[in-house]
Amino acid sequence: MTEQNGRMVSIVDDDASLRRSLRNLLTSVGLRVETFESAEVFLESGSLDKTSCLVLDLQMPGMGGLGLMRHLAESDTRIPVIIVTAHGDDDMRQRTLQVGAIAFLEKPVRGPALLEAIRSAIGAA
Repeated sequence: MTEQNGRMVSIVDDDASLRRSLRNLLTSVGLRVETFESAEVFLESGSLDKTSCLVLDLQMPGMGGLGLMRHLAESDTRIPVIIVTAHGDDDMRQRTLQVGAIAFLEKPVRGPALLEAIRSAIGAA
């Protein structure tokens, strides 16, 4: 996978080591990546308009992943969202998919599954 037209993947997760490892994985295949420790920092960053795919944790201090997805939907912002979570169950999976997530991956995230979801997201962006 190589960078497609300068498209950027934004990672929002409160776990610094996960942000770092996902950034390393994605940049190793040629993607532009920015990371954020919270939904609020992401929203304040000015990166929303540059983001082609959002890799999002569900449970974070402050606004969680589901809250960020709802905020984006209410503001009519359409960014493909891939959920990564350590707290997944079938009910949560269904709720995130209903709000618009295109993939729901459980931690620890497998690199090939994440890359395939991102390929799909960027192709649809």
